[in-house]
Amino acid sequence: MFAGKKILITGGTGSLGRALTKKLLKEDVDTIRIYSRDELKQSQMQSEIQDDRLRFFIGDVRDKDRLSRAVEEVDIVIHTAALKQIATAEYNPFEAVKTNVYGSQNLIDCCLDNNVDIALAIGTDKAVSPLNTYGASKMLMERLFVSANYYKGKRKTKFLCVRYGNVLGSRGSLLPVMLSQIKNNEEITITDPSMTRFNISMNEALELILRTLKYGKGGEVFVPKLKAYRVKEMKEAIMELTNANNNEKRIPVRPGEKFHETLISKEELRNTFESDKDYIIFEKQNQNYDYNSIKEVKSTILTENYSSDLVPELTKNEIKAILKKENLI
Repeated sequence: MFAGKKILITGGTGSLGRALTKKLLKEDVDTIRIYSRDELKQSQMQSEIQDDRLRFFIGDVRDKDRLSRAVEEVDIVIHTAALKQIATAEYNPFEAVKTNVYGSQNLIDCCLDNNVDIALAIGTDKAVSPLNTYGASKMLMERLFVSANYYKGKRKTKFLCVRYGNVLGSRGSLLPVMLSQIKNNEEITITDPSMTRFNISMNEALELILRTLKYGKGGEVFVPKLKAYRVKEMKEAIMELTNANNNEKRIPVRPGEKFHETLISKEELRNTFESDKDYIIFEKQNQNYDYNSIKEVKSTILTENYSSDLVPELTKNEIKAILKKENLI
């Protein structure tokens, strides 16, 4: 489906954007446009990934005119640009709204104006029953993308979303923070060892994105079926793999931080279907197809929140195997 296609990745210099670029360059794409505001990261990415099919655009999703130029003649847009740090968004809420909400609306308008085939937004578990500014702004981003399918008129653009938690090993997540503390012989900071988090690797995130682009019809939120881990098990797995003996330090729960993450709320279950690998949240209003009629997709059997404390938990040994398989340690 990518042969001869022009693809735009907003926020493309981030960890997901770089991994996605490498993945897509293995396909017979025409060009991949990287849109971001960080000049240094673009320069580093150009040095890291040298391919004639790459194009780099300096710009911010808040700048609709510049964004519109980047979207010209594009077939597929993947929207990863966002202010993602929870603490940053808490103390700069207006800035989070400008990027995560207004920036997303700008992108939707540009996709409609340029009659893009598919626009896919990267969501987060923080958007479900949001407790913080980041989660609330990403919830609005998700709603904007889903609702765009209802007011696009005769334009062909399909607007889709994926929703998952922190990618294992991504910047600012638990793993790199602990590895840095171990390397610098610092105390390992823990909020609560019983906290749980969904586990998804970068490869799993990429496969989810590709599945959504392939099978999405417009208006869905694709959520992967995942296991979870407890912070205590992750810490012990990391320390054993690195032969570390750092002391542990308990710290307060950060503003807006949850003890357990939720990917699908109970209220969403009436609109949720599932396949072998994913849950698919689909609101059927104003659409001319029926998910119940699609082969290998059925109404979900979930009866409670799809929450990190209610799914199968990874053991310490399973976590160690994953970390080694993904070359994260």
